[in-house]
Amino acid sequence: MATGRSPVGQITRGTTGTNRLRRVDRWISRHPALRRATDPLVVDLGYGASGVTAFELYVRLARAREDVEVVGLEIDPARVERARAQLAAVREGRSPFPSDARVSFARGGFEVPTPGGRRPAVIRAMNVLRQYDEPEVAGAWRTMCARLAPQGLLVEGTCDELGRIATWVALGRDAAPRSLTISLRLAGLEHPSIAAERLPKALIHRNVAGERVHALLAALDDEWDRAAAVAPFGPVHRWETALRGLSAAGWPVQGRSRWRLGEVTLPWAAVAPRD
Repeated sequence: MATGRSPVGQITRGTTGTNRLRRVDRWISRHPALRRATDPLVVDLGYGASGVTAFELYVRLARAREDVEVVGLEIDPARVERARAQLAAVREGRSPFPSDARVSFARGGFEVPTPGGRRPAVIRAMNVLRQYDEPEVAGAWRTMCARLAPQGLLVEGTCDELGRIATWVALGRDAAPRSLTISLRLAGLEHPSIAAERLPKALIHRNVAGERVHALLAALDDEWDRAAAVAPFGPVHRWETALRGLSAAGWPVQGRSRWRLGEVTLPWAAVAPRD
């Protein structure tokens, strides 16, 4: 898979946590880009100090596509070697992951090198762009999206260290953002606007008055507060009530079937930065 060129991008902090990306993995597993893919190749871009997120991604997606294949890419050669050592342990049955998992690791960045130049059905780039400057985001999106299969999907976002707060943007091959998803652990949730701390880089500095994403989070908090009356019925019921209120207020909320998971998805136009 060597390209003879230096990977595009910079080495990030490399924080990795077991089960950290479960929310976005579940979302990807249901997406048509994976389920309908002719070649279900998925890239875990910037997996960090450990290859565990690539193995977890494979296990979760294999439930939807038995023939899925995951390639983990990292710029840091030492991280690639560490992940390959983990893979050797998996192959020998010394891990909780299946020994025949279709997972591999290679060095690469936003240029997304793949075996035989195959075009990924999905690229997952979580907690990667957070350490870049906002003006660099669009270029990174274009570079990654150019590698996608025709109906492929880039999922780019951020989560907290325990995976209880996560947000991500979905983009197609044209590099045009399609949607924003917010996914929260509802138990113990005080206000949904806690997601502001983990917004994707394209939005995190836009959480100010006059910006659409700021208005969304304020409206979501208001509906959460109004739904306090149904809190005795549990946080899921309260969340669903809040999202119905958000919808009634005119926000184009999507993904009703996933509300019970603490998720809400909106079209990008509803949260896009104002020029």
